[in-house]
Amino acid sequence: MKKYYHIVQQITYLGFFLLAVFAVRSFDESIPSQIYVTKGRTVSYEFGVPVSVELKENDASEVFENLSHAPETGRTSARSAKESYTVTCRLFGIFPVKDVEVMLVDVDTVYASGMPIGIYAKTDGVLVIGAGAVTDASGRELRPAENLVRSGDYIVSVNGETVTEKDELIEKINAFGGDREILGIRRQNEYIEVSITPVKSTQGSYMLGIWVRDDLAGVGTLTYFKQDGQFGALGHAVSDGDTGTRMEMSEGWIYQTSIVGIRKGEKGSPGELSGIIDYSKESCLGSITENTPLGIRGVLSGKSGSPMAADSYEIAYKQDIRMGTAYIISSIGGAPELYEISIESLDFSGNEENKGILFRVTDRRLLALTGGIVQGMSGSPIIQEGKMIGAVTHVFVSDASKGYGIFIEKMLR
Repeated sequence: MKKYYHIVQQITYLGFFLLAVFAVRSFDESIPSQIYVTKGRTVSYEFGVPVSVELKENDASEVFENLSHAPETGRTSARSAKESYTVTCRLFGIFPVKDVEVMLVDVDTVYASGMPIGIYAKTDGVLVIGAGAVTDASGRELRPAENLVRSGDYIVSVNGETVTEKDELIEKINAFGGDREILGIRRQNEYIEVSITPVKSTQGSYMLGIWVRDDLAGVGTLTYFKQDGQFGALGHAVSDGDTGTRMEMSEGWIYQTSIVGIRKGEKGSPGELSGIIDYSKESCLGSITENTPLGIRGVLSGKSGSPMAADSYEIAYKQDIRMGTAYIISSIGGAPELYEISIESLDFSGNEENKGILFRVTDRRLLALTGGIVQGMSGSPIIQEGKMIGAVTHVFVSDASKGYGIFIEKMLR
């Protein structure tokens, strides 16, 4: 009996140990590695998991006011005069789960837009969509570029001569004729050269059998802008629809756009906004300076058409977001309006940086108008308790009423 009790005790200890290991790994994904805190304010660290929070030993000698611990709720609050400090999260107050770097920042405010914009950008080089067949003068079908170029490559030169546009590429290929030509290619930030022999087509022109593109246009949503004219939009990169890769831009602009149609989202088929982009000089709102994985950034032109009539919102950081009611700002109906959503979960792991907020559209007006989230609404600001917390980025193909959002701090920082 004693031996049996000893075995049960060992199994119990092992089970407790395995549970602790599993909890530590799970909580590591639930707790962010870094958070931002507004200087001079008390903050509560609530990550939705039962951990206690304490100052890391090398920061404990600093003076902190209003420091309090509540291990049963996993809350700690503090004020500090430092620019940053580190806290350690412990499971059951014993097992260290993760260190969190706390960055102290000034109050940040932005103007929340929500207006649709037209995006036009030129590629940095000539983008390769794919390779295909060419019929030569004798009727043979040839594939001169097969296995030499890849979808997503950028052609930047022909025989050492720079090319930036599709027409330049065609012109140089024909100028060099049927001799082997050396293409300079940028492939994932690496420069390579490939040798291809053009084919003289039935029309008499020389061709490489490569599908290419040198620009892109689309509709999205302006998320925010600042007093100095800096803006952010989309919450994800501008990508080429054929290659699925982030577009490498040489230059780009945003324009005033009128929404003329809405295709509602249905199960298995995401909806879409249809717009007319006004490419006139007077309708250019600003220039794009960056196309990042977390959205496009740029500077407004400051002309009379710029979207300066918007409300100012203070930024709230990810640890301050609450489950439940929030709102998105959208102008799909012609003017900016708040539409209710419900935040269902938050992902602090950072594995997918523009999918940190999972929400469901609950506003009957928006559901009747679009079915939920549709393509073109990416970048719509998300507001909670009078502060901006994020922007819409993705829609569920299987359920248009559900979508993802990015934490606004990601777009800003």
